[in-house]
Amino acid sequence: MIKFFKSVVQEMKLVTWPTAKQNRHDTMTVIVTSILFAAYLGLLDLAFSSLTQIVM
Repeated sequence: MIKFFKSVVQEMKLVTWPTAKQNRHDTMTVIVTSILFAAYLGLLDLAFSSLTQIVM
């Protein structure tokens, strides 16, 4: 078990961690994409619900 944790620590030292600026950029990209996708799905839902009310 100790050997496993030592190897984990060694591997974590090899990881290239993103900078704070990269984190902010990636976070904003995810937030904006999520908002746009939610708006798109909301419009599709509105269109299909209106269409089903017209048909029925």
